[in-house]
Amino acid sequence: MNLILWRHAEAEDTASSDLARQLTPRGRKQALTVAKWLRTRLEPDAVILVSPAARTVQTVEPLTDQYRVAKEIAPGASMQDVLEAAAWPDGIAPTVVIVGHQPTLGRVASFLVTGQETDWAIKKGGLWWLYKRERNGDDQVIVRAVISPDLA
Repeated sequence: MNLILWRHAEAEDTASSDLARQLTPRGRKQALTVAKWLRTRLEPDAVILVSPAARTVQTVEPLTDQYRVAKEIAPGASMQDVLEAAAWPDGIAPTVVIVGHQPTLGRVASFLVTGQETDWAIKKGGLWWLYKRERNGDDQVIVRAVISPDLA
């Protein structure tokens, strides 16, 4: 299973509510840059789950309009909430993209890579691509890519 963790791009600091915060012009550029990088690599059957926050929806829109809003991964979700939404490690699809928030996504990445839930930073608009495989009877998590909007 491929699990892609994509943090929303840069958003405004204030709005009528946290869920209403919009991307800044810089954030829109970040989202577009990472979407271009991801578009050529993503299988057509990938399932994309997006937090109900406006900034996550705006982050994924340059990639596709084929996504599902998942309240389970809203701001404040736990690492376990994200893993359950993606049905890790077997997956609801061969590739699941989670467009969400810090610190949750960093905690998911740290747990899957090291087995410890710690606060890893994922840059705004950044993406971690993890792959679960079986090797000699053991499950392994491979880091396939880590992309920052300024390097995509």
